[in-house]
Amino acid sequence: MTNSAVNDQEPAFIEVGSGEDKRKIAVRARAGGTPGLIWLGGFNSDMKGTKALALDAWAAEQGRACVRFDYSGHGESGGAFIDGTIGRWLEESVAVFARFCRGPQVVIGSSMGGWMALLLAREIAKREASPAASQASPASQASQASLAGLVLIAPAPDFTEQLMWNNFTPEIQQEIQTKGVWMRPSQYGDGAPYPITRALIEDGRNHLLLGSAIEVGCPVRILQGAQDPDVPWQHAFALAQRLPSEDVVLTMIQDGDHRLSRPQDIARMIAAVAEIG
Repeated sequence: MTNSAVNDQEPAFIEVGSGEDKRKIAVRARAGGTPGLIWLGGFNSDMKGTKALALDAWAAEQGRACVRFDYSGHGESGGAFIDGTIGRWLEESVAVFARFCRGPQVVIGSSMGGWMALLLAREIAKREASPAASQASPASQASQASLAGLVLIAPAPDFTEQLMWNNFTPEIQQEIQTKGVWMRPSQYGDGAPYPITRALIEDGRNHLLLGSAIEVGCPVRILQGAQDPDVPWQHAFALAQRLPSEDVVLTMIQDGDHRLSRPQDIARMIAAVAEIG
């Protein structure tokens, strides 16, 4: 199946949140075998990106289930980007995972999606450790989605603090504190500046991971470009050190950038997914 054919599917929509905070989330879910795949995109990107479409096309060829979606304020989903926070986007990720995924899943997260994947893994571990989960019937347990593994591409856990706030000048920090928002210049997409809000920074502090061990309970594959200007390779190395030592592989791509969307990068992503299951 071609990428264009994959891209022609109309999305389904689910509502996440309540009251005035309700958001319509666009989802494209391909039925198929397990382990299924779920794509978690990056900050200010959408499910029609090169890597997401390549992953879905591969899933179609392999007869594998594949789920893609847009966070609120991204792509085809409702809501405004300026209202987005890590907590809101995590809530949407958990909702899509629970609604559309069944059985073992490989979670593929790019950039911010890598942070989301790790947070999602933590939420799943909490669910599986709850008394309600242990009391569920065998059939119910089997139908629930579980983690087969994580594939993280230029993962950016804690980026709001470590890669944004800590690197901002005092003037930018002051503007965010006083005005509540700073328009950051962009070298991606249409090049238009995009908002970095005080809410994004402050909420991000509620979801920081790199200060302690990160228990994900599954194999992890990390792909990182050494020439990445947005997420330095040292960030991926710090993440790997926080993960359990068993079955965690960090692949450094010496000439790789942040996007890792070249044909050879796509091939590495697919190979990592296939290796997990």
